Amino acid sequence: MKSRLDKLRKRSAYKDAGVDIDAQERALSRVKELVAKTRTAGVLSEVGGFGGLYRPDLSEIADPVLVSSADGVGTKLAVARRAGDFSTVGRDLVNHCVNDVLVQGARPLFFLDYVGAGKLEPDSMVELVRGVADGCRENGCALLGGETAEMPGFYQEGDYELVGFIVGIVDRAALLDGSRVAAGDVLVGLPSAGLHTNGYSLARRVVFDKLALAPGDPAPWVSRGRRSVAQELLAPHLSYLKPLSPLLRHPGLHALAHVTGGGLTDNLPRVLPAKTHAVVSFGAWEVPEIFPFLQEEGEVDDDEMLRVFNMGLGMVAVVAADALGEFLASLRASEQRAWVVGRVEKGGSGVVYDLERDAAGGKA
Repeated sequence: MKSRLDKLRKRSAYKDAGVDIDAQERALSRVKELVAKTRTAGVLSEVGGFGGLYRPDLSEIADPVLVSSADGVGTKLAVARRAGDFSTVGRDLVNHCVNDVLVQGARPLFFLDYVGAGKLEPDSMVELVRGVADGCRENGCALLGGETAEMPGFYQEGDYELVGFIVGIVDRAALLDGSRVAAGDVLVGLPSAGLHTNGYSLARRVVFDKLALAPGDPAPWVSRGRRSVAQELLAPHLSYLKPLSPLLRHPGLHALAHVTGGGLTDNLPRVLPAKTHAVVSFGAWEVPEIFPFLQEEGEVDDDEMLRVFNMGLGMVAVVAADALGEFLASLRASEQRAWVVGRVEKGGSGVVYDLERDAAGGKA
């Protein structure tokens, strides 16, 4: 007589409910190889434990401060799904999170990810995590662990959720918190690679719903060369760790602002002291062609554009005026493009956009 256990071996009720544990395990075995390649000196644990173990090297840090952040890539995932290309969004996620701790002067130590789906397709899952692993290696941080969840009925089939968690470290004496920012400081902007990870709900409405473009169609806003809609919209979020690392302890660097959701309008004030405002000389930098295209086709006014999109600047450094030359020279040595885009002035608050005044500088 066969036991109940024999019957269970032949049939999986969980798989019938939409969760295939065996498929997950096959995918995870491939993921473990990707994770192992991100291992750094501080990692003490092996892949597959209940928690990741990390021992930071504090030998050159007098007063260590941990800096953490969590974020996602938003509806850029919907573009990736439509294009059938999940290879870039993992790198987007890591670079975004690296920038978020970098603005406080921190270098990344380790990263964790979360992948959720209604139905996990092993190849798509591996592609997502491969991008995360690539981003971790490029930024010198370990992919210490993560979570994979298959939840049919909660996520729609074909949809993925991708979230990242980062921990970095900074010596308290080198912490960037905006306290040194003062009137007279200069704003130095570093270019973005396009939308990065913000504004995709509006961009998708314009590109896919209104204009009915397909991912493989030529991007109509590109005036030179031929790039597809997918290539333009999936251009990875840039990390600014490498060009800015040599400058993190420079006394002339007073603050950094990562330009994400909210654009310059909402992100610059986060590093400004009370009773000061930023004057931004719009036109002092190269605005990528996609932004005026989306503005015209989407009938978006100027104020909303400046809050929804980064408008071509992914990071802004607030620099003492007497340190500007040295700061720009360091960026130039790193082959990092930059522009002087404005200044900090006394009184008021927030950001004022100046369409006429010279930004008192030029391209690095």
